[in-house]
Amino acid sequence: MEVSVTLWVLTIVGLAALIAVDFFIGRKPHDVSIKEAGIWTVVWIVLACLFGLGLLVFGGGQPAGEFFAGFITEKSLSVDNLFVFVLIMAKFAVPSQYQQRVLLIGVLIALVLRAIFIAAGAAIIASFSWVFYLFGAFLIWTAWKLIQEARADAEDEEYEENKLLKAAERRFGVADSYHGTKLWIQQNGKRVMTPMLVVMLAIGTTDVLFALDSIPAIFGLTQDPYIVFTANAFALMGLRQLYFLIGGLLKKLVHLSYGLSIILGFIGVKLVLHALHESGVHVPEISIPFSLGVICTVLIVTTITSLMASRKQAAAEVAQERSEDAPKDSVDV
Repeated sequence: MEVSVTLWVLTIVGLAALIAVDFFIGRKPHDVSIKEAGIWTVVWIVLACLFGLGLLVFGGGQPAGEFFAGFITEKSLSVDNLFVFVLIMAKFAVPSQYQQRVLLIGVLIALVLRAIFIAAGAAIIASFSWVFYLFGAFLIWTAWKLIQEARADAEDEEYEENKLLKAAERRFGVADSYHGTKLWIQQNGKRVMTPMLVVMLAIGTTDVLFALDSIPAIFGLTQDPYIVFTANAFALMGLRQLYFLIGGLLKKLVHLSYGLSIILGFIGVKLVLHALHESGVHVPEISIPFSLGVICTVLIVTTITSLMASRKQAAAEVAQERSEDAPKDSVDV
């Protein structure tokens, strides 16, 4: 798909305008209700669908299919980010009324960093076709790693600050408590960061780790930098509202890691087949409609089995509590 400089500029300006509206509406710190989060989640999904339909009308079925496949993949992978965001919020004890501001700025930092990753990835792919072998192998390895992590006991999982964040804290210092939405304050005659700025940087830089698998994954679905960027942008910008909407449901998505591992493994195989095809080897290539069908099916099945398993586990816990309370009641009598 040929994308002019004018279209790039208009797209970036349009996204910036949407972000500005989102920021203006939520500029006053407050606790986000389920209703508010639900409305904005639907708004961002509708905007993404309208953009995809625009690609269908003006670019054809191929770009539109690639966008929707990329958007759904990035959206599903971004849900996995929310688990870490919950840990970060708990680690820094972020007051509930400031969490949406933290997420907005953190996601903006993540979007800028991802844009750099996308530009670098597009340049590498344009110069070295063999990089698809590396991307494919990396995604298959990541899929296996996700399965191992899903099987491990994650009861004591805790967020650990990355080296960049620790270096910034040592260099500038951090205030003892939050000071509203301020990012810098004067403390003992020295300008120091507030915990608000630290947690924003934590969310933004942590997302880079997730981009290491999500960017190769979407390049496995499309090599068009414009589609890669817009799919990432729409997936990330709706992430803040999704955090408040399904925050309580995250623990119930017990099979999400398995679903994501299947998707990453599938795209990894797709990349390897594409690399073999580019090398002149006659192998079948996986089409975008088939990829879209596999991704949607895996997510639907994963969600259903997760909710069923969570319900079964909750019922078992209730039955166990009743059995433990029964002897105690008998003794009391």
